[in-house]
Formats: sequence, structure tokens, C-alpha cells
Amino acid sequence: LSIIQSSDTIISTSHKHDVTNCNNPSRRNFVQFGLVASATAAAYTSIPTLAANAAVDSQFKEVGQQERPPEGETPFSTLSNGVQIKDFRQGSGSETVQNGSRVELTMKGRLLNLNGVIFYDTKSNDPNGFGEGTPLLFTVGDKSVLPGLESGLVGMKKGGIRRIIVPAEVGYGAFPGLEPQPLTDVERRALDSVVKNPRRDQTVMFDCKVERLK
Repeated sequence: LSIIQSSDTIISTSHKHDVTNCNNPSRRNFVQFGLVASATAAAYTSIPTLAANAAVDSQFKEVGQQERPPEGETPFSTLSNGVQIKDFRQGSGSETVQNGSRVELTMKGRLLNLNGVIFYDTKSNDPNGFGEGTPLLFTVGDKSVLPGLESGLVGMKKGGIRRIIVPAEVGYGAFPGLEPQPLTDVERRALDSVVKNPRRDQTVMFDCKVERLK
């Protein structure tokens, strides 16, 4: 709707400009017609983009409110500390993440309060410039990582991919200084805008892949 309204504004402004500067009626009508057609086409072209963005926003809204997932997807499992988990890939091998495990993760962190804005991405730390990034490496139980994230990782296997929703009580609301911490200024501002505002929901979501496990 906003794009369409913007287009209407463009039409009105351009129309006023053309009327003022074009003395030839035929040329004036042709220019007006062209502007209307172009603006209308732009508005309709933008509709799929608006729909796609709305769908993404709706997805994060539903996750944050713990509503049922879209048709065909398995629901989240809720742990005793309020953390929610959902596996997208089981991984392989007999070894699983547990207390004392040394794990290497590639992951993204998103702010549910801001419709999924990314505040952490292991690919943001890319000293070699090849786009590979730097995985998060830690030992489960060493108290360097959010306890809600740690509990959400338990049971994962190498190569496994899991979505983990961490409430404020076992996340940044209670442990703002623990890992993972933003790797860029933009990511830092995004996280701070939520963590430093007690009126906002500080629930976060991580998409994690176990790269190595021992």
C-alpha cells in the first residue's frame, strides 16, 4: 500500500510539472499517460515483494508467539527451562552434544522482537575474505555461552541443524555478556536495541549447525 501511495505521489508531482512546462496538448497527454503507465507497472511489480516480506514477518511473529508451525512442519519441542528446539537435519554418528563436549558451530542469531533481524552471524567474522567466516568454538558447560543456547544444543550430532529459541531468562536478558556476541557494529546496535530496552521482548532465535564435535 505504501509503495502504491508513493507512486500516486510521483504521478501527482510529475503531472503538475508537465502541465506547467508543456504547451503542446498532445505531448502533454502522452507524457501523462506514460507516467501513469510506468507508475502503475512499478506498483504491481512491487506487490510480490510486499507479499514475500509479509510472509517472512508472519513467520517470525508466529514463532515468537509459539503458534502452530506452517502446515507440513513439525512443531517445536519445549525444554524445562522454556527453550524451544526444532531439528531440520539430524546429523550423523553416535556422538552427541552433551556437558563437556567441545563443539564448533556455524550459526545465525535473530531478534524475534524485530521480525528476525540478524544480530549474529559466524560468516561476519571473515578475516581471510573468502566468505567462510569463523565458527563459534566452545566447551558445553564452561559458562562462556548463553545457558539457553547450550541446553538447546544437547543431543545434536555432527552435521545436524537445529533452530533454537532462547527466552530472556536463559538468554541475553539475564546474561548479556555471554557468547555469542555480535561481530559487527550493525549487529551490535541491533542486539543492544533490544537487550538494553526492558520493554522489549528479548527472546532470540538461533539457527545452528554442528560442524565439529568431540
